[in-house]
Amino acid sequence: MVYVDRHILPNSDELPCCDDTPVDNEDQNFLPNYLLFLLELIWQQRNDWYFGVDMGIYHTTGVTPKVPVVPDGFLSLGVPRRKPGNKSRKSYVVWEEDNTVPIWVLEMVSWTPGNEYDNKLEIYQKLGVLYYVIYNPEYWQRDRHQPFEVYKLIDGHYQLQLGEPYWMPEIGLAIGRSQGKVGGIDREVLSWFNPQGQRYLSAEEQAQRAQQQAQQAQQQAQQAQQQAQRLANRLREMGVDPDTL
Repeated sequence: MVYVDRHILPNSDELPCCDDTPVDNEDQNFLPNYLLFLLELIWQQRNDWYFGVDMGIYHTTGVTPKVPVVPDGFLSLGVPRRKPGNKSRKSYVVWEEDNTVPIWVLEMVSWTPGNEYDNKLEIYQKLGVLYYVIYNPEYWQRDRHQPFEVYKLIDGHYQLQLGEPYWMPEIGLAIGRSQGKVGGIDREVLSWFNPQGQRYLSAEEQAQRAQQQAQQAQQQAQQAQQQAQRLANRLREMGVDPDTL
């Protein structure tokens, strides 16, 4: 990283909060937020992380610190979820975050090529982002890549990794694709996974599972009651009062 005198750098209030570039499809907004909502469940007891969606990252490794890079999603560790005074972030300004660079970024490819495989890759590589994920479910053949790719920064250069879900020990999570039900609709989503490769469920899925378990418990209780009643009836037919047993 190129170190610049912090006193001459603008603060977050002086910088634009985004680049005003509209997204090309709903997934570019939905899927990063889906990952954020999952983290709020998985790490609800932690306060040392921040996940940004479509937010500018201002850094000092580019031509000027006033021009941000704007990933679809990013994760930083070792920073507070909220700024002092419980304030929200307008943007992610690296020099205001104790020079903590995001450890993970996500770019989603749309019908308009966004230089995810070249220019942005170089930016994140120079910035020092450890994991760079590119999700390209529709246009991967056009771009001659795979629908889901994870790059890891090794010796200063990104290397494509194998395996899905892909385990990231520095984060303590794996990332991958899965089929999930969102709003009653089955669809492919990006998800976090545990070390055993099991997908973390959304709040909606957890509620559905709890309801199913409650229904199963009720059915089992009813079946047990019916079985006990049949046994009691059988005992009475044999001349035995079950209430005296």
